Amino acid sequence: MISFRLLVLCLLLNLSSFAWAEEVMSFSSDLNQIRYQSLVNELRCPKCQNQNLADSGSGIAVDLREQVHQMIEDGKSDQEIVDYMVARYGEFVLYRPQHSSATFLLWYGPFILLAIGFTIFVSVIVRNRKRRNGARL
Repeated sequence: MISFRLLVLCLLLNLSSFAWAEEVMSFSSDLNQIRYQSLVNELRCPKCQNQNLADSGSGIAVDLREQVHQMIEDGKSDQEIVDYMVARYGEFVLYRPQHSSATFLLWYGPFILLAIGFTIFVSVIVRNRKRRNGARL
């Protein structure tokens, strides 16, 4: 019975530590807070790979959120912050990579494949109709 109470107490202490771990950041203006939320939602966590900085609980994401907060409060523009992150972690940190020759296929590849597939589909349909019309004559 004592071990059960000890287990429950440990679980409650563990749960309460999660509430303390939540980040509390103060901003000098509401605009800075909106900018912060926008940036941490648009930047990808370098460790988690499929989560943005806002959703990630990894140590590097916590550090980067603090760094974004500090840079905003220091008066850096959004573009300066994004440029810093790209310079440090590569274009991987962007959910929407910039348009360049290196990312051409990433942006336009699906549309090119769709156009090729549509062209092949139409040509097969036209060829089959010509065969049917030729067989009827």
